[in-house]
Amino acid sequence: MSLISNNAKRIRILLADDHAVVRSGTRELLERQPDFQIAGEAADGEEVVRLTHELQPDVVVMDVRMPKMSGVEATRRIKAECPGVNVLVLTAHDDDEYVFALLQAGANGYLLKTAEIDELVRAIRTVAAGQSALAPTVAGKVVAQFTSGKSLPDMLSGGQDQYDGLTERELGILQLVGEGLSNKQIGKNLFISDRTVQAHLSNIFSKLGVSSRTEAVMYAVRKGWITTDKGNG
Repeated sequence: MSLISNNAKRIRILLADDHAVVRSGTRELLERQPDFQIAGEAADGEEVVRLTHELQPDVVVMDVRMPKMSGVEATRRIKAECPGVNVLVLTAHDDDEYVFALLQAGANGYLLKTAEIDELVRAIRTVAAGQSALAPTVAGKVVAQFTSGKSLPDMLSGGQDQYDGLTERELGILQLVGEGLSNKQIGKNLFISDRTVQAHLSNIFSKLGVSSRTEAVMYAVRKGWITTDKGNG
């Protein structure tokens, strides 16, 4: 086996799983790869989002069912707030509910915990390169749904499509804008920077086809997505 060059960039990985034994075993196996570096570990959804901001890994290996925040919401947050980070789901669950919700949230790959270590290693390298990596059973589900004539948003009840593509975080920011909060106040409430708030607003404007905070709020109010009454928020 050829060793990686000292000057070559290693793939930095953040492991997210609420079972310490699983994290430890996965870490031990992955650290044997000369081009992998374990940047950190997270035991719940909130922690993986926070560590993603702090560590900026290349790949987050994400479990689905975790305390405090699900893998679905954590993936959605990471893809919205740290778009340069790729997410590979590693789970025991291949239910349609999880598969399509995670792909809709922006996951770059979906692998089952029954996979061989070689398959996991290949998937991490594939996802780090910005490509998709799906377990055969998961790929089969996606193909079956698309050949039935359904688009991904149609596969999900209550997905982003009902909000014209806005994520839950973007919708939450729009609600706070509607309540009259400034970017600085919104950032303080959500524990993010003013710059991140502005980036979310730019995405919102682009998705809704508007050019100002006022237009975005009026659009959302007309759609019934938000209220401008703080007492009813």
